[in-house]
Amino acid sequence: MTARALDRLRLVSFNIQAGTSTANYREYVTRSWRQVLPNNQRVANLDAIAELVADYDIVGLQEVDCGSLRSGFVNQAKYIASHAGFPWWTHQANRKVGVIAHAGNGVLSRYVPNKVDPHRLPGAIPGRGALVLKYGTGVGALWLVVLHLALGRRARRQQLRYVAHLVDRHPHVVVMGDLNTGPDSREVTEFCQRAGLVVPRSDLPTFPSWHPQRAIDHILVSPKLEVASMGVLDTTLSDHLPLVMELALPASVSLDRP
Repeated sequence: MTARALDRLRLVSFNIQAGTSTANYREYVTRSWRQVLPNNQRVANLDAIAELVADYDIVGLQEVDCGSLRSGFVNQAKYIASHAGFPWWTHQANRKVGVIAHAGNGVLSRYVPNKVDPHRLPGAIPGRGALVLKYGTGVGALWLVVLHLALGRRARRQQLRYVAHLVDRHPHVVVMGDLNTGPDSREVTEFCQRAGLVVPRSDLPTFPSWHPQRAIDHILVSPKLEVASMGVLDTTLSDHLPLVMELALPASVSLDRP
């Protein structure tokens, strides 16, 4: 199908913790084995995640397992895309720990991007990445970045400066992911200034999922993209809550269906 103008675009950003749920801080220790070994609960979680995101247009995933021992050698982005009925998907494999774990980012989409670029993010400890997708062409193109930032402030600042350089020339940009820092932090404020983006809402805590107190998952957008609605989904399928957004797109923005 050829490109056509869209009215609305529904987005999800979700750190899925490799398909593992966590009910409290204690479980990081008492159930730590689930981070390295396959288990039936992980498959049930992936099925539930697929059902949760099935009604959305584009899903950005962080902490997907790209196929290792802990996931039963299942590519989790592919699995969720297949079970949720997404016609297009991709993944970016980042941090690999032998055969035990292989973490990365993923995108599930009902539209086909014209370009996909995986980027290794700078930092003293390797293993962080950003997926950059371009939907459409020319001034009507929509640029989407899905990323998972480092825990340290210095590394996050380096990583966000790198990403800002990738998108600061484009009028329609969405950056989504687990930034591991709040919306009012110095690094996010600097990033928005450099990249020409805005924080639509700063009052949506996403972590920990069982008692959300910290807003560390974000969807940042260009001012030309109108945010019709934004919120979190109440679920304990991960230690993060999924962040959702509905965009009202300009008439100049068009995307291709498969």
